Amino acid sequence: MNTTFWEAFGNLSAIGQFLFFFALFIAFVFEFINGFHDTANAVTTVIYTKTLKPTPAVFFSGFMNFLGVLLGGTTVAFSIVNLLPVDLLIDGSGSRAIVMVLALLLSGVIWNLGTWWMGLPVSSSHTLIGSIMGVGIASSLMSKGNLDGINWSKASSVGQALLLSPMIGFFAAAILLLVMKMIFKNPNLYHPPGEGDNPPSWIRAVLIATCGGVSMAHGSNDGQKGMGLILLALIGFLPAYYAMDLRHPGLAVEVHDAAVAMKGKLEQSNVENKKLIDQLDEIEQSLEGKSSLAEVSSDKRWQVRQSIYRLGKELDNAKLSSELIKDLASHRKTLKHSIEYVPFWVVLGVALALGIGTTIGYKRIVVTIAEKIGKTHLTYAQGAAAETVAAVTIGLADIFHAPVSTTQVLSSGIAGTMWANKSGIQINTIRKILIAWVLTLPVAILLGGLLYSLGVWISGS
Repeated sequence: MNTTFWEAFGNLSAIGQFLFFFALFIAFVFEFINGFHDTANAVTTVIYTKTLKPTPAVFFSGFMNFLGVLLGGTTVAFSIVNLLPVDLLIDGSGSRAIVMVLALLLSGVIWNLGTWWMGLPVSSSHTLIGSIMGVGIASSLMSKGNLDGINWSKASSVGQALLLSPMIGFFAAAILLLVMKMIFKNPNLYHPPGEGDNPPSWIRAVLIATCGGVSMAHGSNDGQKGMGLILLALIGFLPAYYAMDLRHPGLAVEVHDAAVAMKGKLEQSNVENKKLIDQLDEIEQSLEGKSSLAEVSSDKRWQVRQSIYRLGKELDNAKLSSELIKDLASHRKTLKHSIEYVPFWVVLGVALALGIGTTIGYKRIVVTIAEKIGKTHLTYAQGAAAETVAAVTIGLADIFHAPVSTTQVLSSGIAGTMWANKSGIQINTIRKILIAWVLTLPVAILLGGLLYSLGVWISGS
């Protein structure tokens, strides 16, 4: 952070500065809670199969979560940011933007803490997305009288990933366990460990590797959601500074030249789309003669950002030839990089919050997953199958930039192995988990909306 940041921060009132740091604190608290709320997903199997003792298991998981955040990229973060059209943060008054950010953060923390206290393994992803939807809907209804406060196409794609992932976890883990039974005939793999039993060395290796894989994938996927939360806070409080990437000299020239090149390619292809040309003209004119985006006046940066954002949406909706889409791809990437960036201190802070949170408070949900989903404790083979499927599923979701629920994938995977192993399933526990899963999204929407409405009423904005 340089003097430009402190200049932007200095423009906030004393109350605004306090609320800014409070919002960042709550965002990091959400990731901390996410760590110990979701820790059971990775460590349950290694603890209950006696592969690792609890303390080394959670510290290993915490370290892999930390690495996952650092190495996982930022694309999922912007699927969260773009779920809420961020112009809502600017179109409203400054106080409404602050209330919006605080409402979505607090509603996520409240539901995650409540379900953790009850030992229910619910989805932090559902909680976060529901909170964003709640404040977006409430803001749009109060200011415009419609439901345009949500990017519904983005919400649909995110929702599909969250709905499909538990089904994939259940059936894939069940099938993998049945395949293992056909290949590995050792009966000790398929009953709960007895007193003094230890897993075979190859199973131990698989369980440790998959525990690390799930933890790292969780850090990568869920860590990026935390980054998205913090970015919403930064954009809401300091839009002039975080509207565009001000860190790299020469980026303004690259963006300007990309806009000029895109306009030329569209004209060569006889594309007559006034909205596209207007956005490109706005970008070109705003960056003319600028070498760095920091040279763009603070009151103009958000306008340029929105032009780039709207250009992307128009290009997605325009019926362009596949050849032209390919020709424009590299230029679109340049424009996108100017507005979609995550400062390193955000990445490091989220990594620390998630990693440290992973080492604390895991027992409540570990017990639910390992002892209360099935009628018997986990077997070696069940642990290996469920963890393998979870690691692969979440890893693939990260590659395809889909924000899935680690909790749902692994809990469903364990239920699938219990069913396939004919271990029996505790219907009462499954019913509670399903009710919590079903309620998470609507409750988070309601909490987010109510907190936002209450905040607007209290602040008088």
